[in-house]
Amino acid sequence: MKKIEAVIKPFKLDEVKEALHEVGLQGITVVEAKGFGRQKGHTELYRGAEYVVDFLPKVKIEVICEDSVVERAVEAIIAAARTGRIGDGKIFISPVEEVIRIRTGERGEAAV
Repeated sequence: MKKIEAVIKPFKLDEVKEALHEVGLQGITVVEAKGFGRQKGHTELYRGAEYVVDFLPKVKIEVICEDSVVERAVEAIIAAARTGRIGDGKIFISPVEEVIRIRTGERGEAAV
């Protein structure tokens, strides 16, 4: 099993959710986040004063899936989240040792 974490622009969340659903993934976790990468924020003008916005709003999506689905899920995220502009986000993939469903005690892929 793998854990896919994707940090994307907030307005792309619905498209990414639909794309993952089409791949067959049922459960995702979504966390509101703030951050910056190479774009290092931006400047804004408020009442004549210019100020720097360091942390931009982002959304972090977490998905646990079987190894056989990882590549399709990643491709779905990329296709749905890409705008072609700086700040589109990142995807991180890491191994998952164990998953346990709290309600039933199921373990492994059955718990996903």
